[in-house]
Amino acid sequence: MAKITYVEHNGTEHTIDVKPGLSVMEGAVKNNIPGIDADCGGACACATCHVYVNEAWLEKTGTRSAMEESMLDFAEGVQDNSRLSCQIKVTDALDGLVVTMPESQH
Repeated sequence: MAKITYVEHNGTEHTIDVKPGLSVMEGAVKNNIPGIDADCGGACACATCHVYVNEAWLEKTGTRSAMEESMLDFAEGVQDNSRLSCQIKVTDALDGLVVTMPESQH
């Protein structure tokens, strides 16, 4: 299991164990973490699971695919460290990952 900390826009933190093989989004949804809507269920067809990856974890979470880049065009407040949490697969190497949700998901 990897411990992942989800930080709401207001600063509230939720640290949970997420099983390797799941996505960061699936970990949030299965644990009722507020701020990740995941309207498309993880198909990379919306941007409602947008998160900011803590700078220390950018290399370990990989790079954005072309499809993910396209979907982020629909997100608000996109930054250099923006990712769709449905596209980040959990591995043991992500133990300690910290992601922050934007103010709103659209």
